Amino acid sequence: MAKVTFNPKHKAVLDSLLLDISGVAAGKMFGYPAYYVNKKLFACIYGEGVGVKVPEEVATKLLSKRHIVPFQPLGKPRMREWIQINRKRSADYQSDFDIFQASINFVRRVSDATTRKNRTR
Repeated sequence: MAKVTFNPKHKAVLDSLLLDISGVAAGKMFGYPAYYVNKKLFACIYGEGVGVKVPEEVATKLLSKRHIVPFQPLGKPRMREWIQINRKRSADYQSDFDIFQASINFVRRVSDATTRKNRTR
């Protein structure tokens, strides 16, 4: 299997878009640039696109858009809460800010709920 690469221009745009948001940190996922909130993955650059975790109902709606497909890294089966946004021009990811913000809010909420649940055990 050929090694998947990523577009460094996408990373530059996403760094400028996401890293100023409180609690967001850069990292890696399987060696690819990734973004975390509360130490939980919410987005990663993979191939020519960006994988983003959103609520399942949001993912279902977004998949009707021409530039959004199921996120299937390394040939994995489709994941119900993940989409991949494919933009030819890196700067166009700026128009997806609402999707990234929804992802951050979702992952933060899930992470907070998990933390609260673990504290009550």
